Amino acid sequence: MAIITLTTDFGVKDHFAGATKGAIYSELPDVRIVDISHNVSPFNILEAAYIIQNAYKNFPKDTIHIIGIDSELNTENKHIALKLDDHYFICANNGIMSMICSEIAPEKIVEINIHDKISTSFSVLDVFVKVACHIARGGTLEVIGKTISKIKPIKNIMPYVNEDKTQIIGSVIYIDNYGNVVTNIKRNFFESLQKGREYQISARNYKFKKIYSKYSDVVNFDKPEDQRHDEGRGLVVFNSGDFLEIAVYKSNSATVGSASTLMGLNLMDTVSVSFITKPVLLKGFEN
Repeated sequence: MAIITLTTDFGVKDHFAGATKGAIYSELPDVRIVDISHNVSPFNILEAAYIIQNAYKNFPKDTIHIIGIDSELNTENKHIALKLDDHYFICANNGIMSMICSEIAPEKIVEINIHDKISTSFSVLDVFVKVACHIARGGTLEVIGKTISKIKPIKNIMPYVNEDKTQIIGSVIYIDNYGNVVTNIKRNFFESLQKGREYQISARNYKFKKIYSKYSDVVNFDKPEDQRHDEGRGLVVFNSGDFLEIAVYKSNSATVGSASTLMGLNLMDTVSVSFITKPVLLKGFEN
């Protein structure tokens, strides 16, 4: 049985998400539909890219992923379908797939060309659903589009590294439901440059010199519970997607606050990592 996932900025108030599901079921009554998220910020391509990159790999091979973000067809915003990592993705060619494609090369990309057969003002419902159902029935990508070799990139998706490799300058790419701030600095990238050096992570006026393995590592469990007062403490972790994340322990914007609210961090704000190289003392010059 085919699985089709939906990631959109439709929200839950309007009819869009429900109508899309209804159109899929009308063509494939036995399909399974999974909502990854309908709460992507409107037209936020970077946010959608982060969500789909961290969600898709948990689904079985041959899952079909519809991504409905900034999907209106125009001369600069074509529609594409691609096979990547044994999954299928259907979306606009607006940069959404570039985060995944920067790590895994697509097996095949096509620019969808069935629009002359469909009259639509709602691309996700009328075009993306048709393509998804075609793939779910075993259809090939070549039938619904012409092969292309490149997709549109997202700007600033990769952090900057200075010439002597002592500093990474990254940016905030996502703020989660807890107000945790996710950067575009990944663990393997960080470790490839660190090479055992100490470091300092800076975000606005906040400095961190330690990356924890998990959020609760900031707590000293040897202290009695009534003496800890750890809620609201800032910390840094590599999150479940291996992205460097600035967080607040047990964050809650209504009570203790969050990394975003307490530190004033917003999307695309700068987060930097400075690597500290200890000076080498020459023989005969030791203190």
